[in-house]
Amino acid sequence: MDLSPTKKALLALKQMQSKLDALERAKHEPIAVVGMGCCFPGANNPEEFWQLLQEGKDAITSIPDERWHELNDSTGMDTSVGGFVPHLREFDPSFFRISPKEAMSIDPQQRLLLEVSWSALENAAIAPEQVQGSQTGVFIGIAAVDYWHQLLSRNNAEIDAYLTTGNTHSLASGRISHFFDFIGPSISLDTACSSSLVAVHLALKSLRDRECNMALVGGVNRLISPKVSLNFTQANMLSPDGRCKTFDESANGFVRSEGCGIVVLKRLKDAIADRDQIRAILLGSATNQDGRTSSITTPSSLSQQAVIKQALANSQVAANQVSYLETHGTGTSLGDAIELEALGQVFKDNEKLTLGAVKTNVGHLEAAAGIVSLIKTVLVLENSLIPANLHLKQPNSKVEWQELPFKLPQKAIAWQPTTQPRIAGISSFGFSGTNAHLVVQEANGETGKRGDGETGRCPKGLASRRGNREMGRQGDRGEDSYLFTLSARSNKALEELAARYVEYLEAHPDILIEDICHTVNLGRSHFNYRLAASVISVADLQTKLNQYLAQDLAQEFTADLWHGKTNLNQETKLALIFKPENQELQELITSTVDSPVVAFNFADIYWELAEEQTLNSNQEGNQAKVIYSPIKLDGNYRQVLIKGLAQLYILGANINWQTFEKNSGGKKISLPTYPFQRSTYWLE
Repeated sequence: MDLSPTKKALLALKQMQSKLDALERAKHEPIAVVGMGCCFPGANNPEEFWQLLQEGKDAITSIPDERWHELNDSTGMDTSVGGFVPHLREFDPSFFRISPKEAMSIDPQQRLLLEVSWSALENAAIAPEQVQGSQTGVFIGIAAVDYWHQLLSRNNAEIDAYLTTGNTHSLASGRISHFFDFIGPSISLDTACSSSLVAVHLALKSLRDRECNMALVGGVNRLISPKVSLNFTQANMLSPDGRCKTFDESANGFVRSEGCGIVVLKRLKDAIADRDQIRAILLGSATNQDGRTSSITTPSSLSQQAVIKQALANSQVAANQVSYLETHGTGTSLGDAIELEALGQVFKDNEKLTLGAVKTNVGHLEAAAGIVSLIKTVLVLENSLIPANLHLKQPNSKVEWQELPFKLPQKAIAWQPTTQPRIAGISSFGFSGTNAHLVVQEANGETGKRGDGETGRCPKGLASRRGNREMGRQGDRGEDSYLFTLSARSNKALEELAARYVEYLEAHPDILIEDICHTVNLGRSHFNYRLAASVISVADLQTKLNQYLAQDLAQEFTADLWHGKTNLNQETKLALIFKPENQELQELITSTVDSPVVAFNFADIYWELAEEQTLNSNQEGNQAKVIYSPIKLDGNYRQVLIKGLAQLYILGANINWQTFEKNSGGKKISLPTYPFQRSTYWLE
């Protein structure tokens, strides 16, 4: 039936309104933080960073011997301290498919970015192979050029082919994209101290515009040469006593620091669909510029107010909904006063706002300062605790504190949950005049937790198994079995990784074995040095890992624990022989092992289900035979499968972990990350 002109017009208007509504929703689409990696002064990972913060530790130390100690007495510098991270000269180039010669010419900032990016993906339980060739973006804040200047100061004959690719800032993001084979936007940017928070701002826009479906975002800074410190000293930026005393009467400058942080971002609905661990939600952000002020490095209170107001508007959040704000807070008397003036104008009616200042713990990481603030804020939201600001003895007397409703935490403050999600703001201001502000919300209750898709409900039958988990901790041997795997690129790295797990499990006795196994199987790359175990509980896993580390592999344990090296480059055939009544098991195995042609170091494996419980592995030429009946065949075929797959994993089988873990009941959690095996690669 033909529509009248009026009805056609109304239909067109309705369709147009629907499109406008969709565009508006996309403009404000929430973005999930699904993983984090960091190496900050005093902390090599997010868990250590939180430990440092909640204990109120000061990570500022004397300048390490390998830096510029020989200049300390002759340069007139008024500080000999800073915030430093290890392994300036060390790197594991083979892990990242880089030759030793090239590694020597690569800026330590690029090296650190590669390592922390890998750790961030592992923290997110995302195996790099799963996102290879994907529309993933990389956004990196980077400013320092210390190593490049050091290499350029050599004789012309010493300049090699890797100088430019090893030190140009564009390669800081480009090298990450190249290594992981990401084809989304890849951007390095320098807006001085606000660089990494501006990078987050660009990543949010890129995700919302569908330029990328995932993003690795962060910043890096390395302190190699004293010359920038000399410059900052001459400009009266650095604290003579080497501490950031944010908002204190004695604030007299900042202390320089180094480090790297990376967050993994996805659109919230995608993170929920992927059953990712959602650590926080980014609601919106904004950037702007100071314009003309009294000097090129002098901040503008009006511009800071404007950028915060714009970020709140972009986030659809009112100023009085924010209850925590991580300040830029460098500890310079002028900068602190201007920032407080701006905050007082924006949040003048907010009587619950607490101000944090992470620079009092770790110093000023310059291009990486914004990402430190973001990672701290995520940890604060997760742990419902606001750490103390250090070096705060007497609030700045030039500030009219009685007119400001802000709290300055001199000791840790519990951040009580409310009926509404808790919201925080983060400010980062560059001495270039570029300002950024980000609004962050806590992860919403069940979002990203254990369950089916968006419902948060347990998969059918899991609730009772979870109850059994508690009995298993008390020694119940009637538990379901789970397949636990670890791998590395060398035997030494595998042993070190196993030791990390032993330590981690000791410190986290309440995590569930199905979560551990789900994460290591699905969320890690699988290298050629391998360990596999059939386990029933966390305690059982601890026992087996300790046996492996002690090489105490007595005969009674060999049916549950295997380790060895496989050749991942050699194709072999897998022949499966079943009795007719084992059709269901056959289908389960063939759906779990990716292909009849799999990669391991024997030509043929014949897997036969025998009537007796026997295990016999014997190699004759290029053939091996496994006769295996681990438990009575009572229909629980997954349990039969686990021990067989453990053997095939050690032999190099290509297991479809998505299929295997689909009904495991596990969820993604944070676990220890890869132990890089570093050696020195350095050009004087």
